[in-house]
Amino acid sequence: MPISKHFQGRSTVRWGIIGCGDVTEIKSGPGFRKARGSALVAVMRRNSALAEDYAKRHGVPRWYADAHALIADPEVDAVYIATPPDSHCDYALAVAAAGKPALVEKPMARNLAECNRMVEAFERAGLPLFVAYYYRSLPYVVKVAELLRDGAIGRVTGVTYRMVEPHHRRGMPWRVDVAVAGSGHFLDVGSHSLDLLDHLLGPLEQVEGKAANLASDYEAEDTVALTFRTPGGALGAMMWNFASDLHDDLMRIAGTEGEIVFPMYSQVPVKVTTAAGTREVEVDFPQHVAQPFIQTVVDDLLGIGACPSTGESARRTSRIMDHVLSGYYGGRNDEFWARSASWPGRRRR
Repeated sequence: MPISKHFQGRSTVRWGIIGCGDVTEIKSGPGFRKARGSALVAVMRRNSALAEDYAKRHGVPRWYADAHALIADPEVDAVYIATPPDSHCDYALAVAAAGKPALVEKPMARNLAECNRMVEAFERAGLPLFVAYYYRSLPYVVKVAELLRDGAIGRVTGVTYRMVEPHHRRGMPWRVDVAVAGSGHFLDVGSHSLDLLDHLLGPLEQVEGKAANLASDYEAEDTVALTFRTPGGALGAMMWNFASDLHDDLMRIAGTEGEIVFPMYSQVPVKVTTAAGTREVEVDFPQHVAQPFIQTVVDDLLGIGACPSTGESARRTSRIMDHVLSGYYGGRNDEFWARSASWPGRRRR
């Protein structure tokens, strides 16, 4: 993608954020101020008082209660969409129509159909679209990629991942409101691990899976399991269980000469086991976990680097999730969130 006309001869990308809620307080928001060549100049939240409070606390010069006013701001070069998934598509289309690049929070949208509309809009406009799968740029993932590339465990022969959490016993309302989130916790949490394997091993193939609601009061699924093959031929299996009192979160990548083991969401060393024994690889975790990724977006826009997560790569992850969830929701090409009574997988009470 050529450098956008907004950045020709420029050394700074001026950002606006739509949705300056909790996710932007520590995880991502400060990264737009601290990344090289980046400035945060405007924020938006529907509650004007909260938008003003955020702006004043973080030294942002302008705030809005109207997303379209922020998008139209001539001092905003690019827009970060940090709202829940139900508004990702509409806001992204508005940003593309305004002739500006966008960075959209993950999951990219509620379903593949919305992702397709977003990708097509930015392609027509000749603009870059990025999706915030920031794990691709975290130091420990960079190290795992290096270990795989250098043959630390030989040829990859298998992958397993297991996440177990007791989300059936607590709230987090919008994340299990299908009309807002697109599914249950799977789209929000599971998307990261699926996208990470796409990054480390290539686009997953021959994916098959199922979803169910076994113990939760909400209508969305609470368990998902799938199998796949990597482009290199390795077989893999992944499972997300949000209806257990246990806590588990472990990715295992096995190879002909050993194994790499790491949790997705815990800040602990990466373990590499070979015939020589097990060693721990210590890696620093940034204060603002999205900042290394934001730096790649800024560098991409300024023409001095490349961002590893685009609308196209994120769409692949959404395609897998739609495929696996299709049986539960009776298809996901339409506004399935409005017809919950017809979902084949819905738990009958």
